[in-house]
Amino acid sequence: MDNKIIDGKAISEQIKKEIAAEVAGMIDKGIAAPHLAAVIVGDDGASKTYVASKEKACHSVGMTSSVYRLPESTSEKEMLDLVAFLNNDPEIDGYIIQLPLPKHIDEDKIIDAIDPKKDVDGFTSVNAGRMQLGLPCFVPATPNGIMELVKRSGIETVGKNVVVLGRSNIVGTPMAILMSRKGIDATVTLCHSRTKSLPDITRQADILVAAIGKQGFVTADMVKPGAVVIDVGIHRIDDPTSPKGYKIMGDVDYDEVAKIASKITPVPGGVGPMTIVSLLQNTLKAAKGEVYPK
Repeated sequence: MDNKIIDGKAISEQIKKEIAAEVAGMIDKGIAAPHLAAVIVGDDGASKTYVASKEKACHSVGMTSSVYRLPESTSEKEMLDLVAFLNNDPEIDGYIIQLPLPKHIDEDKIIDAIDPKKDVDGFTSVNAGRMQLGLPCFVPATPNGIMELVKRSGIETVGKNVVVLGRSNIVGTPMAILMSRKGIDATVTLCHSRTKSLPDITRQADILVAAIGKQGFVTADMVKPGAVVIDVGIHRIDDPTSPKGYKIMGDVDYDEVAKIASKITPVPGGVGPMTIVSLLQNTLKAAKGEVYPK
């Protein structure tokens, strides 16, 4: 593969091997395999695909996986009752609530009812607050996966200018915090839809993280030659010429930006595989009591 491409698929496979070896070691010692559960409400196609890929990933490393599939009509109280059940189930090390939830359910209320010790998505206010303070916590899977990509690809961060496009609590905001931490030591600018003179700012970036949620938003004229470009976007675009009838695109105009970047993540095959493997890493940490001692 072109050495310009940051191959998330290959890096995630390597991490899976490391996790599988550790899980096998636990089982050899008579310790139960880590157990990850997922809750999915309704029939959202993208959510179903994502949960299925999590199940497959769990099995590939020897972890136990359970999925709770609930109808669209599930009430908020029923959701809270299930969360309480999962919090108290000693066999489940970590679990995730697949978002989005139906409109009649308050997502924030459900997420914050999750026991932080089992919050392997890192979405509760306890884990978000602990991350902000630099305390042990579960870091959201996508930012955690990006940090692994950066580390394992040998990308220099000390003193570098990092520009993060997007300020969501799932990607943009945690990325800005993690990149500015001691040991990473980057100087971070967080941009969003209201940022003025955006191309002038993105052209200052040594590392550009695009998580703005708009297909092909980052064009070559917004990127400094030699920059590292991390594309978090994932958009399913209809394409009659493709065997599947669609193609997956990112937030970056890949063909043009790849010509000037020193390194770039493809879509698919860049950040995506790292998100799922990060969830496995968090589940392993939960099982071992590494973040919150058991």
